[in-house]
Amino acid sequence: MTLTTPALLFPAISLLLLAYTNRFLVLAQLIRKLADEERNQHLETNTRQILLLRRRISLTKRMQLAGVFSFLLCTLSMFALFLSLELTGMVLFGGSLVTLAVSLIYSLWEIQISTNALNVQLQDMEELQRTERPAVGRRGGET
Repeated sequence: MTLTTPALLFPAISLLLLAYTNRFLVLAQLIRKLADEERNQHLETNTRQILLLRRRISLTKRMQLAGVFSFLLCTLSMFALFLSLELTGMVLFGGSLVTLAVSLIYSLWEIQISTNALNVQLQDMEELQRTERPAVGRRGGET
C-alpha cells in the first residue's frame, strides 16, 4: 500500500462532510421555523415533526462524528505510511474505511427518518384537502 491510497479518500470524505454540514443547516432552519410556528399555534403535526427532527439531529451528529473520525484515521494512516510503518498505516486505513461505512449507515438512517417526516407533512396536507373540499363544493352549489 502506498501513501496515495489513503490520499484518494480525502476528497470523498471532505465532500461527505460538506454534505452533512448542509443537512445540519437545513435541519436547524426547519427547527427554527417549527419553533416559531409552535409559539403561535400548537399543531399535532408540529409535535410529530419535532420528534422526528430530534432523531434526525442526533443521527446527523453521529454521522458527522464518524465522518470526522474517518478523516482523522485516514490522515494518521498517511502519516504512518510516510514513516514507513506499513502495517500501522494499513490498519488505520482499514479503520478509516470502517468508520466511513458507519457514517454512511447513519446517513441512510437519517434519510429514512427524513422521508417519514415528509410523509407526515403529506398526510397533514391530504387531511386538510379532504376537510376543505366538501366546504368548497357546498359554497359553489349555493351561489
